[in-house]
Amino acid sequence: MAKSKFFRVAVEGATTDGRTMERSWISDIAATYNPQTYGARIFLEHIRGLMPDGPFKAYGDVTAVKAEEIADGDLKGKLALFAQIEPTADLVSMTKAKQKIYSSIEVNPKFASTGRAYLVGLGVTDSPASLGTDMLTFAAQASSNPLASRKQSPDNLFTAAEPIEIEWEEESSDGHTTTLFAAIKERLAKLTGKAKVQDTQFAELGDALNGLTEALEQLATHSTTTTQQFADQLSAFTRRLDAIEQAGQDTTTAFATLRAELEATPAFTPRPPATGGSGVLQTDC
Repeated sequence: MAKSKFFRVAVEGATTDGRTMERSWISDIAATYNPQTYGARIFLEHIRGLMPDGPFKAYGDVTAVKAEEIADGDLKGKLALFAQIEPTADLVSMTKAKQKIYSSIEVNPKFASTGRAYLVGLGVTDSPASLGTDMLTFAAQASSNPLASRKQSPDNLFTAAEPIEIEWEEESSDGHTTTLFAAIKERLAKLTGKAKVQDTQFAELGDALNGLTEALEQLATHSTTTTQQFADQLSAFTRRLDAIEQAGQDTTTAFATLRAELEATPAFTPRPPATGGSGVLQTDC
């Protein structure tokens, strides 16, 4: 299954129970998250079902996260968490059908014995942050949080829902080629996206183009080598076929010669003519 590109899943600020998503928590999550340590799975409305074929099964995994400061807009300067996911086919179908197109993360502020925040789950929902404000307020003021039963741990919290803007990474049968062109594309985007390009950036552009040239040369060399190997094998096969054909012709010629000799040979050897006597019979009287 294809992985998504990174998309925003949380911003420092409000949560569902009156606490604040601390900036340091997002930094912690970006620094500590490792699927090999504990993989955050994707759940519908944060509900962890028991059955693998029910509506509240897992819908994929969070494969990586990173933190970036928002550069513009109303949230300029706030630290945001971005996630890369590997979804199931069901989640892909849902998002394409414009269902469950908002996400909210589940955070454990003091994960295990580390004392640092960690991402333990990702929920998908149809309640955007703006329309979910009443729910956030209600949950924060309620004596018993209505979302408590959905949490993996009572101390965990859910962030406000963020719109999911998923773009899928391109797949190719040639992984090396895809990686190469993705790297070059990313570097070119970084360079051309700036108003002023410095000399060092021109050098980076040159490095990228040199890398592309080297890769193409290697590809051409490999193609030439493969073509030559094929030609050599074809030539050897042709020579072998010619030898077999010549041997067949020699056999046919030898057989024809032998047949001609046999046909010219009489079926039996005739009795040699008599050479004695004059032909007169004599009697003894």
